[in-house]
Amino acid sequence: KSRLLWQPERESFPGKPGMASTRISAQLPPDIDPTKAPIAFGRRALPKLNEEIQSPEPLTQQHALMALCDLVHDPEKVYQAIQIGFVENLKTLLLHHDSTVRQKTTEILCIMAMHNVGRQGLIQKGVISALAELFDDPVDICRKNMHQVFEMMAKFPEGAADILHAGLIPLLMFKLKSELDEIQELILDTLSNCLRVEASEALSSGAITILKQKLTHSSVTIRSKAARVLLAIGTHPEGKVVVGEVIPVLVSLLEDTDPEVQASATGALMFATVKPQGRFSALGAEAIPPLLKLVAGETSKARLSAIKTLTMLAELPEGRRKLLDHTDMFQQCLNDPCEAVKRAAEIAICVIKWKPY
Repeated sequence: KSRLLWQPERESFPGKPGMASTRISAQLPPDIDPTKAPIAFGRRALPKLNEEIQSPEPLTQQHALMALCDLVHDPEKVYQAIQIGFVENLKTLLLHHDSTVRQKTTEILCIMAMHNVGRQGLIQKGVISALAELFDDPVDICRKNMHQVFEMMAKFPEGAADILHAGLIPLLMFKLKSELDEIQELILDTLSNCLRVEASEALSSGAITILKQKLTHSSVTIRSKAARVLLAIGTHPEGKVVVGEVIPVLVSLLEDTDPEVQASATGALMFATVKPQGRFSALGAEAIPPLLKLVAGETSKARLSAIKTLTMLAELPEGRRKLLDHTDMFQQCLNDPCEAVKRAAEIAICVIKWKPY
């Protein structure tokens, strides 16, 4: 095959039940041998590579990018690369006609984003907006690398703010409907962090409808991460109202076989029941029995959120009546090693035993 037409294939794995069984391959074309690339040493190494990535010959560019991939694992080299103008040249290569050049360019940006100095440089140089040009790249690994950069940047307040300011949330929501499962996981992680900062743009982009579909996805990881995004949306006043639309689905996930899914769903349900309408919806969906099971579970990651959710349901007469027979369970939680669980159990007992006279 022609080198310029070569594209990496997807690798198949014997996946676990409910998990995606293919992984995006980062395999390079068979004629790319990084060991044959001449690399300058010392202070001349980075300037020389910076010249070579601007070469009109794709093979020269590929070799230079391969060498740079190794160097940018060192934060000091990342700082030096930013200072001599590498980032601007890498932004240009994101639109290169050669898929291998784009692949290695996005890989370098991924590695740079692992370092604080790299993240700062990517923000200052406007890399987020430049990467957005690859949303429809035909090569899976290029899109995956792009989303890995977004996911790493979103973990930090300045990175999440940069993604929000670039107006990428509607596009991320849209791509969540059609991307490969492996990339959907990265998108959900990015959204989870960004929407803790601001959720209005996502809500106006149909986030609730899209996330509701993901809550019933065959992949355990996607179900869990989708619930986590709803949890992030629920931290905002307007989010608490709309998350109530998916309460029946969240209640069904309380009995999911995966503890992570249970924990994420319980957290989202906790925020959804802050509003009175959410409490009525949760009671109508029979949320109390599965929540009690999570409180009683010996290793339940969802215990704290479950106790807080039950406390809010106990503020309704019907909820209080149903929970009066289960105060012993909350009494046992007073011996929990976690101080937050103890305090939540104390409050729950007070609310459940409260009498209006």
